[in-house]
Amino acid sequence: MMRPPPTLRIAEVFPSIKGEGLRLGEPALFIRLAGCNKRCAFCDTKVARRGGRPVSTERLVAEAVRLRRRFPCRWACLTGGEPLLQDTDRLIRGLRAEGFLVHIETNGSIPRPPAADWYSVSPKPPDYRVDPAYLRIADEVKLVVTRRLTLRNVQAVRRAFPDKTPLLLQPQSNLDWSVRRGWALVRRSLAAGLPNIRLGIQAHKILRLP
Repeated sequence: MMRPPPTLRIAEVFPSIKGEGLRLGEPALFIRLAGCNKRCAFCDTKVARRGGRPVSTERLVAEAVRLRRRFPCRWACLTGGEPLLQDTDRLIRGLRAEGFLVHIETNGSIPRPPAADWYSVSPKPPDYRVDPAYLRIADEVKLVVTRRLTLRNVQAVRRAFPDKTPLLLQPQSNLDWSVRRGWALVRRSLAAGLPNIRLGIQAHKILRLP
């Protein structure tokens, strides 16, 4: 009996621009995987916490290639939820074989991260800890500026990652109070001597893009 092809649970696939982080504004194809091991109150993609439709990796790669014909882009971004709860190795290999560069957005809690071209690591409360594997491979680190985020939290995350890795404080859904708090935390971080601290933004929400 022939075994069915491996599938992934997918919330959505869509082309857009990178709306946050160091590659802000760059065209990308987003593959949002369903499922998450966190229950953050500030989550802005609750639709991806569970469910999703099963799609074979071959169909996903074919869909990515089809979308690229009308929206030329170099990057495919695996996001969630938490995309690394599922086995994405086969998908990543397929995307790379078609010439995509692969960007992974993760909370950094899943051991043995797959090979990718860019890692955005977003440690989550209450402890903001990540698996040690991400400390050396993260290209950028993002902290959502919640009402409970403190300078002590920022200091702990900054000490955990190399100084050369940018740490972005990203206001929660661009809310005014979070922007003010983020700006205050940036100033306090600089006064405390923390290196490579930046203030982030979610440009796709301002521009009303997917």
